[in-house]
Amino acid sequence: MEITPGHYVVLSAALFTIGLIGVVARRNLIVIFMSIELMLNAANINLIAFSHVYQHAMGQVFAIFVIAVAAAEAAVGLGIILAFYRNKETINIDEIRLMRW
Repeated sequence: MEITPGHYVVLSAALFTIGLIGVVARRNLIVIFMSIELMLNAANINLIAFSHVYQHAMGQVFAIFVIAVAAAEAAVGLGIILAFYRNKETINIDEIRLMRW
């Protein structure tokens, strides 16, 4: 059985849906953070699959760019989560109301 671009699209849609459900349904900041990474990787699968299908390297370049953005997001996001945890001793998103005084 040959793997077609449709298979990659289905896999990407499934991963993106799981990530979206994780962002919407969960209240733990770490889980939300991992769900965002899952959605970014779902986009990367599509970029690389279509880059391979159309024999054009632009999709791979975009995928590398997305990986770099995800790494920067992980560094900044984990720093923010650590700062929240040190100040509030929780990472539950419902208990963090920093903008409300």
